[in-house]
Order: sequence, then structure tokens, then C-alpha cells
Amino acid sequence: MDFKDQIRQLGDRVAKMLPQIQTEEATKTSLTLPFIQILGYDIFNPAEVNPEFVADLGIKKGEKVDYAIMRNGEPILLIECKHHKEKLDPHNSQLFRYYHTTKAKFSLLTNGIHYRFYTDLVEANKMDEKPFFEFNLTEIKDAEIDELKKFHKSYFDVESIFTSASELKYSSEIKAVLSQEFKEPTDSFVKFFLNNVYDGRATEKVVLQFKEIVKKSINQLISDMINDRLKSALSKEAETENQRAAEEAAAKIAAEDAKSIETTEDEKEGFLIVKSILRKRVDSKRIVGRDTKSYYGILLDDNNRKPLCRLMFNGSKKYLVLFDEAKNESKHELNALDQLFEFNDMLLKSVEFYERESVKSEGVV
Repeated sequence: MDFKDQIRQLGDRVAKMLPQIQTEEATKTSLTLPFIQILGYDIFNPAEVNPEFVADLGIKKGEKVDYAIMRNGEPILLIECKHHKEKLDPHNSQLFRYYHTTKAKFSLLTNGIHYRFYTDLVEANKMDEKPFFEFNLTEIKDAEIDELKKFHKSYFDVESIFTSASELKYSSEIKAVLSQEFKEPTDSFVKFFLNNVYDGRATEKVVLQFKEIVKKSINQLISDMINDRLKSALSKEAETENQRAAEEAAAKIAAEDAKSIETTEDEKEGFLIVKSILRKRVDSKRIVGRDTKSYYGILLDDNNRKPLCRLMFNGSKKYLVLFDEAKNESKHELNALDQLFEFNDMLLKSVEFYERESVKSEGVV
């Protein structure tokens, strides 16, 4: 099971376990520790996961953070856990108070459902008030799982995470602002559109009128975008289904045709004669026969694009069909199978043409 599946499985289990989780300790044991374990850390090894990590501050000694993820004897991620019913507030968190007393660059505040990751983007060695990355474990998205994977033991890199933290933080804040503006547009947001579409003066009355227009327009745009995505997805699904049905039908027809095809003794002997001629130029294993309802085809490398000849022996008369370099056909009547030897030169030329083409293609850089 890969990382993504493990995280989603834990998220599915959370909702089922919550009624039985009554205490903060139970939250840690049932929700937080399994999460840390999925990140690749040995929760039974204090050299990797140090419980009740001491983070002293001034005269206050013995203050402890619930867990510290360790590497080379130093903490790299401080974790504080709350009861799953408790709201997450960094101002009331020991993380906020003791972040700068350790060498850890990142901290995590969680109640086992919501996860908030912090660093010091605003002021060095002081934990930011706002998280740079957060998610709900029960509703986690693929993009969020990709970001979370950076904290996995196998991929953890301080510089890499810190570099992406700024983008994540501001991206999250921009989405929050847009979400609020879409719900209830502010005057400045409405004026942005007025400046682009309205020729008159943006009076208070005009701004008020346009607020509803902007809100409706945004809702309609989002609705249209969702419908377009759905149509596209349904169209692709229908296309895939049609292709699958066509392939199944073709396979069924091919199977039925194969049952009705019977290779005659003359066709078998004719193939062996042609093979004996062509083996002078190429390995006999590369010469392949393929029987169909109307003729017996002989190919180079079992490739439909490299036909060497066809034996048309199903009628009252027998014919040999040959191909020139332009794939033009020439039909030759045979009174006896031994007459195939008379076409020795023409058969060898067809092989030589394909071999020359192969050499040319290999020489192209």
C-alpha cells in the first residue's frame, strides 16, 4: 500500500473511531501516532519520535511538547496534540511559546482530524501565527497528500519544505480571500470590475447595485466551469467505453474468424518453400506466416507493414501475390507449388528493401 492509500485509509477510519475516543490521550494513541507512523517514523524509538519532549523557556522549566520528530539527536518537527473536539488555537499552544527554544524549523498542531503546519516565514525563530499548510484528514485532497509527503522520513528536507512553505501559505490565504469575496464581495472587489466594464462614475449606489451582479456572475462562471469539466469527463468516459466496446467486438470477430480458418496442406508447403528461399537473406525465425479467410500472408518480423507475399490458394486456381517497393501488388498464377522457386529473385528483393529501410532509419539521429 503506497503513502496516498495509507493516508486515505486513516482518514476513513477516523470518523468510525471518534465515538470511542473520549480523552486527549486516546486521541494521541488512536489518531496522532498512526499518522506519525505513516510518515515513516518509528513511534517506539525515542531517537526518532521523542514523546513529552522538554522545551524549557527562561525560568519555566520542564515544559513539554507532546512529540518531537528527531534526526541526528535534534528535533526537526515539534508536534502538539489536542483532544479531537478541541479547536486549534496557536496562541494557546505550547508550540507558539516554545518554538524558538529548539532547533526545529517546523511545528505541527493537530487534534487528530485537522492538521496545521507552521514555520517562521514572517520573523526568524518566531512561529508564524498562521499555518503555511493545513488540511482535514477526513477530506484530504490529492494535492495536499503530495505536500504532506514532503514530511515523510524518506523525503524530509528542511530547505525544500521551507522554500515551498511561502508559496503554500500565500496560496492558501489567497484562496481564503477569494472564497470570502465570492460569498460576499467587498466594495474594493466590486470596483475592480466596475473599472473594467462600467463607463460611469462608481458611486455608492452603483457599487451596491453591482455587488449582486458580481456575485451572480461569479456563481454562474463557477457553475459553467464545473459543467464543462463534467461534460469533458463524461465525454472521455463515453469515448473510452466506446473504444473498449469496439475492441471487444473486434476481438470477438477475430476469434470467430480464427475458428473458421483452416490452413491447408498446400498453404503449409507453400510457406515452407518461400521460407527456404528467404532464409538465404534473413534468419528464418523472422519469416512468419499468418492465415486469413482469403489468403495466407507471409510477413517479415510478423509485421503487417512488411508483407513479403501472399498465397491465394483457396479458389480453383492458385496465385502468388508479390509486392514492390511502393507496396503495389502483382498477381501470378501458379500451376504447381514448385513454380514458387521461379520467383526467387523477386522474393529476395522484397526482403532487401525492408532491410535497407531499417538501416536508413537507424542512421537517422
